[in-house]
Amino acid sequence: MRTTRVRLAQAQINVTVGDIKGNIERILEYVGYAQRAGADMVVFPELAVCGYPPEDLLFREDFLRDSSRAVKEIGARSVGIIVVVGFPERDRKGNIYNAAAVLAKGKTLDVYRKKHLPNYGVFDEKRYFVPGEGTTLYHYGKALIGINICEDIWAPDGPFVEQSNKGGGLIINISASPYHAGKTLERESLIRKKAAKEGVYVSYTNLVGGQDELVFDGGSFVAGPGSRILSYAGAFRERLLVTEIEVPNVPSEKRTNKDKARYVELPFLPRDARSKERPGKVKRLLGPAEIYEALTLGIRDYTRKNGFSQAVLGLSGGIDSSLTAAIAADALGAENVYGVWMPSRYSSEVTEENAVRTAAGLGINFMTLSIEALYGLYLSVLDKYFLGLKMDTTEENLQARIRGTLLMAISNKFGRILLSTSNKSETAVGYCTLYGDMAGGFAPLKDVPKTMVYSLAEYRDTRSGKIFPRGVFKVAPTAELKHGQKDEDTLPAYHILDKMIKEYVECRKTRPGKGEFSETVRKVIAMIDRNEYKRRQGPPGIKITPLAFGRDRRLPITNRYRSL
Repeated sequence: MRTTRVRLAQAQINVTVGDIKGNIERILEYVGYAQRAGADMVVFPELAVCGYPPEDLLFREDFLRDSSRAVKEIGARSVGIIVVVGFPERDRKGNIYNAAAVLAKGKTLDVYRKKHLPNYGVFDEKRYFVPGEGTTLYHYGKALIGINICEDIWAPDGPFVEQSNKGGGLIINISASPYHAGKTLERESLIRKKAAKEGVYVSYTNLVGGQDELVFDGGSFVAGPGSRILSYAGAFRERLLVTEIEVPNVPSEKRTNKDKARYVELPFLPRDARSKERPGKVKRLLGPAEIYEALTLGIRDYTRKNGFSQAVLGLSGGIDSSLTAAIAADALGAENVYGVWMPSRYSSEVTEENAVRTAAGLGINFMTLSIEALYGLYLSVLDKYFLGLKMDTTEENLQARIRGTLLMAISNKFGRILLSTSNKSETAVGYCTLYGDMAGGFAPLKDVPKTMVYSLAEYRDTRSGKIFPRGVFKVAPTAELKHGQKDEDTLPAYHILDKMIKEYVECRKTRPGKGEFSETVRKVIAMIDRNEYKRRQGPPGIKITPLAFGRDRRLPITNRYRSL
């Protein structure tokens, strides 16, 4: 079978929502890389011009106007190469489309409009966009190429199938698909099967980088008709992936518009000499390594894209704050991370030693601020109002709030972002203090269950030598807000609690099962339900599970519904 050779470059880049000028510079930089690599075509992720998700910025006329101007600027400089780049398009009627501009010869040759708009989980595209219509294919030499956007490739009998059935031998998909654990392999498996079923090559180009709660993992690749991955860009980093693809030629009688499809001619750019560059092998990340890299990228991008260069956190000597400190140090550099040990009358020598040794092991800055005097002052001020009442969680929460106030003071004075150290298990059941340990600008572990915290800490501890003292792993989880306090005095063991949270929150199971834990399940469900008000007031955090609190799970705070 005769073929047309396409030297395809996939630009897996990290852009910032709203930084249109900076995004243009990034895109043109990678256009240059692709030209020097001898590519015929370079493709960029979904909405790369404006960043994803732009949300209600799409309601601003100036935002849409600037995005369109950006496409023209990129097109004017796209000479000698075909460029496919995602952007928000507004037509003359005022409709807004999630679109891909096809640029060549210094101008826009065509615009493809996304047909299937996701409206589940973190996606809310039907709020903003109008779906595209029809089927478009692009002539390149004697081959046909299909271009579609993200959800278009997943829809049964959608654009991917339409373009394949009408002769498309190479289907290009540009995406902004957010990460959760294991999703990279899920995507690969599904696209490999689709490529094999339709007998086509598939280029999948995904965004990389952190955007608020979301992390985009990249993981771009090319799959062949034999269900084989031809090339892979790796995860959590920018890369230009260049792959030579022999696309089967389509007989001239099939390259017509009799089937009501729309055909667009692309300039054929034959090259006398092609680079011998081949994609290098990239190590795949699995399990804790994958999640750890997602968290690192999430902290780095949230911090730097929001104008911070340094971070501060309360370093209690427990597993959560120790892991948060490690990820922050890897993301920002140890010299830019400040750990603060804030002891009270209830703090133990073990946790103090853990905090000191963890800071030393990571090489981060460390300071001690005792809250004892402030705590005593608070108690004396409130004494006449609380006279005759027993001490309870009120006095416990005072300590957490004093710590939160001190940390916020340091954050304000030195311009360091405050990292909250609460995990998903605690925030699920409300085992955390508003304006206390929940205070902060960002919560890296917000979607990380407690049992996973241990796994990630073990991974980090073995990756490059021992970092954490063993006491961090051995000490029973405790907030140390009263003598002898342990988390399990109030909560089920974390390996049990995390399973319950997963089934109720992520799997949406609403009825407790029978057996010895049925009453405990009911209590846990009640705790999750009544603490929505706390979660709503907490800082954003990185999504790493299929269903996270916040964008994925939106429930009313005032809510009396209980499963019957």
